[in-house]
Amino acid sequence: MSNQFLSDRINSLTTSQTLAMAAKARELKEQGVDVISLSLGEPDFNAPEFIKEAAIQAIKDNYSKYPPVDGYKELKEAISHKFKRDNNLNYAPSQIVVSTGAKQSLYNVAHVMINPGDEVVIPAPYWVSYAEIVKMAEGTPVEVPTSIESDFKITPEQLEAAITPKTKMIWFCSPCNPSGSVYSKEEFEAIAKVLEKYPNIFILSDEIYEHINFTGNHCSIGTIGNLIDRTITVNGIAKAFAMTGYRIGYIGAPEFIAKACTKMQGQVTSGANSIAQRATITAVEADPSVLKDMVSAFKNRRDLVVGLLREIPGVKINVPEGAFYVFPDMSSFFGKTLQGVRIDNADDLSMYLLEKAHVATVTGVAFGNPDCIRMSYATSEDQLKEAFRRIKEALA
Repeated sequence: MSNQFLSDRINSLTTSQTLAMAAKARELKEQGVDVISLSLGEPDFNAPEFIKEAAIQAIKDNYSKYPPVDGYKELKEAISHKFKRDNNLNYAPSQIVVSTGAKQSLYNVAHVMINPGDEVVIPAPYWVSYAEIVKMAEGTPVEVPTSIESDFKITPEQLEAAITPKTKMIWFCSPCNPSGSVYSKEEFEAIAKVLEKYPNIFILSDEIYEHINFTGNHCSIGTIGNLIDRTITVNGIAKAFAMTGYRIGYIGAPEFIAKACTKMQGQVTSGANSIAQRATITAVEADPSVLKDMVSAFKNRRDLVVGLLREIPGVKINVPEGAFYVFPDMSSFFGKTLQGVRIDNADDLSMYLLEKAHVATVTGVAFGNPDCIRMSYATSEDQLKEAFRRIKEALA
């Protein structure tokens, strides 16, 4: 059927490039091609056994009825405790809303906060869905470009220059997907000095990668000054606990925002999966030290991948401090012809690597930076060595 019968909203929406590349990689694999995927942001570890046991116990305990729209009371209490323990954030249970993944949490916040024409400042690179979620809420994403030289972090001066009378929110992600950048307390304090001048601007802080942090110091921007009164902290159990399929995310927010998100969620999905919620109680109550082996493995892979990329002439790479991605600047290859294929941009390069090297990456265009491509190192060291051997050969 023609798109003329679809809404303007869906016709204007961009397809998620991470999911699109993953689909293309699967198609090649189904054809018998040995594709190594560095495209999806999903840990290759399994959920911890004690969390699986909690999910099984929830089934046995007959948690099979509709849960509360904003989450089980026990889970919200556990999340409230987790925020205080790990982040020094004081969110009461009434300020917490549990949703079907952190993506729904972001969507909820956008749709209860943004009016048509409101501007949302988004430092680039950013996660692929940020700008599209803002657009769906009829807001205007204002992308602020950063560079590899600044470790892909926005400066206070850049933030101030991006603010207009229409600015409603700023969205941060630290550790960042796709760059792996981690804002320090000092950097957030400098940004907070700008935000103090604009008391009507709200901050969304996406901290889904907080525990995959190689600096040893995670800072939540809501702990700076009095920003807690206008900060929405988004988190979940997908990345740190390798529970992507459980689909549980949550927010801590000023109570009026939490109530609005609950109101909206009640008309969309209602409460998140009951079994997954009970398992999440066990996850957020666990001491983060249970994650040390996985985080150590990611750090080793980070070091391996950075070293391998530095061996490829023309690749510019910094050292990411968190998450499980590298975001190298590949612009030196643009305008060149490789194995008979003209490379004009990151889209071309990403597709070239898939077709010629059989390695799936994601174009930086999808993340707001046209000079880079994103590579996930959430796979084994043997797979990584082979993938970057192929990439080096394809780019020679």
